[in-house]
Amino acid sequence: MNWWQALILGIVEGVTEYLPVSSTGHLILVSWMLGLSDDAETWAATNTFNIVIQAGAIAAVLGLYWPRVKQMAVGVLGKDDAGRKLAINLVVAFLPAAVLGPVLADPIEEALFKPWPVVGALFVGAWLMLAVAMSRKLSRSEHKGRGLDDITIPIALLIGFGQCIAMWPGTSRSMMTIVAALMLGLRPRAAAEFSFLLGLITLSAATGYKAVFDGRQMIEQMDGFGPVIIGFVASTISAALAVKWFVAFLTRHGLAPFAWYRLALAIVLGALILAGVFNMPQ
Repeated sequence: MNWWQALILGIVEGVTEYLPVSSTGHLILVSWMLGLSDDAETWAATNTFNIVIQAGAIAAVLGLYWPRVKQMAVGVLGKDDAGRKLAINLVVAFLPAAVLGPVLADPIEEALFKPWPVVGALFVGAWLMLAVAMSRKLSRSEHKGRGLDDITIPIALLIGFGQCIAMWPGTSRSMMTIVAALMLGLRPRAAAEFSFLLGLITLSAATGYKAVFDGRQMIEQMDGFGPVIIGFVASTISAALAVKWFVAFLTRHGLAPFAWYRLALAIVLGALILAGVFNMPQ
């Protein structure tokens, strides 16, 4: 992988990680377009790279939501009740993925990290988002629904189980957590922010796990840390810009535009597969 391939993948990761469009689906497609799926070893290293540079997206949210993170830290020390409650809810929401993730990671990669499962996840996820967007029970108004301080442990746990569905590549962790939060009565801004904060824990765990077990092979395949550094910086900057834009856009327009985009992407990917153009190493 050269520097410009790392730069492009970093930007794609940062832009799509927190949007409900599936960063995995986009990274698979872009990696293929960049010629990084020509052999199994390069493809495996690229998949590891795409997960490791999530650290940039984590850094972006950590910076943007530092006041919330600080509030939770103070709350854990017993000096802020709201911060402690939010921290507990995030840990509860993370627990399903913490239990199921290590058990299902390898089977999912073997069975579902393929073109058609990704297309299917993009397609089904789009219709789920449209159903939520059209539901009369949900409102786009920032002034209706629960805020972060109104989340209870049962609500947090249900959002956490929703996040587990996103282990299916192409589903989108952000999509599942935001949809689950909206269905449970959170207003759009609160749903997005809880999803971002939960991502700090979930993405950190996934990134650390992949770096520990597959990081050495990735570095050897890429002949050094240069591509990872470039990807990390690109991911950080692009994720920060995407998150700031997304919260305002979601509040004004809801999920429907992202659902239509997912459908279009699924159709494009499906057409490429049927034409015999798009393939991934087995």
